[in-house]
Amino acid sequence: MRASIALFNAGRTPLIRFVGKRSVPKSIDHTPRVHPASPTGSLPDSFATYRAKAQQHGPLGRAQFSGRVGAQPGSALGPVAPKAGEFFDRAELPARFGRLPWTAAEIEAIETGGASMYA
Repeated sequence: MRASIALFNAGRTPLIRFVGKRSVPKSIDHTPRVHPASPTGSLPDSFATYRAKAQQHGPLGRAQFSGRVGAQPGSALGPVAPKAGEFFDRAELPARFGRLPWTAAEIEAIETGGASMYA
């Protein structure tokens, strides 16, 4: 007998059982609220004011947008340079933070799935 066919024909019963009848709230308040962990404790005035101050891979708030995505090249959005003490890539860090070279024992342990450590 094929167990998979027998299980398929038996029907599906969910493993989770909910207690009580489902109740949907009559009214839900969707007004925006400040997050309890917000550093400022206030909501932004509008998305435009938020975007004027936001920065993601360069300044976002520019008035030269013509309403199309990609209307300007990325270089026209402003410089994208790390601040003092910030780095974009691990290769830019000092040598003491660089990756260590693999040893032959580590390579052997990875290739054998760890079995060479016990043999």
